[in-house]
Amino acid sequence: MKIYVDFDDCLCETARYLSVLAKNLLSKDVPYEKIRFFDLRKTFELDEEEYRLLMTEAHTKEALLSYEETEGASKALNDLIDEGHEVSVVTGRPAETYEASRLWLDDHGLSRAALFCLNKYKRDNFYKDQRYSLSLSDFYKMDFDLAIEDSPEAFKIFDNFPGIKVLVFDRPWNIDAPLPKDNFKRYKSWEEIKKAVSEPIL
Repeated sequence: MKIYVDFDDCLCETARYLSVLAKNLLSKDVPYEKIRFFDLRKTFELDEEEYRLLMTEAHTKEALLSYEETEGASKALNDLIDEGHEVSVVTGRPAETYEASRLWLDDHGLSRAALFCLNKYKRDNFYKDQRYSLSLSDFYKMDFDLAIEDSPEAFKIFDNFPGIKVLVFDRPWNIDAPLPKDNFKRYKSWEEIKKAVSEPIL
């Protein structure tokens, strides 16, 4: 199968990092477990200047390379690749972060996974003239059988892939989000995801 995998909060613990960063940088104290909105402006009650500062700091090379791996992510993906599946990491990060993101993947044993930067969320206000390595129109020409995603804001992009199965990685900000169709199912860990894909019992 051709598998789409989101980067942040599927492969690495971005929100945990952001929770600490928001507290240290902006005195906004929202523990990871209480993050109820994917929109960080709403989660941390940020104005546009604060949001831009938080996002800029979170997307430095040093920050991106420091994100902790989500437990079991690299092992599960490498097992799937070994089984013959094709894995593409499709991130909402801008292309300016490509080098650091690629290095993170390589450092975590995921050198065989392709990487694309896609403007999933239309975040054009924290980097001036930001660009992406993949346009939405080109993305919709790609072929995916399976997607692993945590963001409710990204669910709509899968409307363009008839027959795709979407595995929603449970996170505090999506737990109350309704799943749009029967092809969306929730999973709590990479162990569950790997089992579902390999057996499969989707």
